[in-house]
Amino acid sequence: MTADARELGQTETLRHSAVLGLGHHRASRVVPNSEIVDAIDSSDEWIQQRSGIIERRWATPEETVQMMSVSAAREALEDAGIQPGQLDCVIVATVSHLMQTPSVATAVAHELGSTAAAFDISAACAGFCHGIALASDLVRAGSATHVLVVGVERLSDITDPTDRGTAFIFADGAGAAVVGPSDVAGIGPVVWGSDGEQYDLIRQREDWRDVVASPSPRMPHLVMQGREVFRWAAFTMAKIADETLARTGITTEDLDVFVPHQANMRITDAMVRAMKLPDHVTVARDIAHQGNASAASVPLALRQLVLDGEAHSGDLALLIAFGAGLSYAAQVIRVP
Repeated sequence: MTADARELGQTETLRHSAVLGLGHHRASRVVPNSEIVDAIDSSDEWIQQRSGIIERRWATPEETVQMMSVSAAREALEDAGIQPGQLDCVIVATVSHLMQTPSVATAVAHELGSTAAAFDISAACAGFCHGIALASDLVRAGSATHVLVVGVERLSDITDPTDRGTAFIFADGAGAAVVGPSDVAGIGPVVWGSDGEQYDLIRQREDWRDVVASPSPRMPHLVMQGREVFRWAAFTMAKIADETLARTGITTEDLDVFVPHQANMRITDAMVRAMKLPDHVTVARDIAHQGNASAASVPLALRQLVLDGEAHSGDLALLIAFGAGLSYAAQVIRVP
């Protein structure tokens, strides 16, 4: 270490990081397909064939972005055996916290009883995987010892109930993970990026300035070019998954669990086929009863596999997600 580095207090070596605990909060209102089909001139059969969704979870008025985040975070902290005062950083991934500032992460940290650094990130459905990558690097570099990562959404607030392309897809909930130091590597290298050429495929319909200027203002809603998103994801994400395994130094035979973003059951099936996943790999299919909860989908699905006994401590799990932008991120972790 050079004298300059010593003077700046830099650590000389990196340490291992791992996910130490998981938590989740499923929005309490169960909404079956039958409740939304009339508004979009559809049917239960059409929705299931198109997406694999049987029902989705929507939040009650009491289940705010902050409330669901805190609920999931408390479970993750308990699972990890960590007290809020031990947190050095809180990262919240969301696109549905409707106040541009301040970040909801600061309110979450305060309600938990923490004065940790706190900030939000916006990477849409890939936000949680981005957060895990950031948390891992913070821990490994010594900038933090324990980091809370939350993926949370109330997409029902920004979904048009009459939009046939999105009304049946989006859902609400929160998932959380505590990342901390480990004696062995528990989080592999991230493979992430963006394809800004596809920027308009998933987006907020209106600019807020247009909303304010409108004589009949309404909440901006999400719109999506579903067919194009499907084609991009089915082709691109399997390659990202393969690259992630290669950078981690493992093969599909080494995997125990596959947790893709719960965007569409057909996209999951296409990825499984393209990757030629062995039969022994457990595949998360949480979308059937949760819907697409964007940044919350990966941690919700992973936590459910653990609770159901389908994922076990020490298992190698590939997490991968993509979302508006189009942004994507993937990494292999050891299940806590």
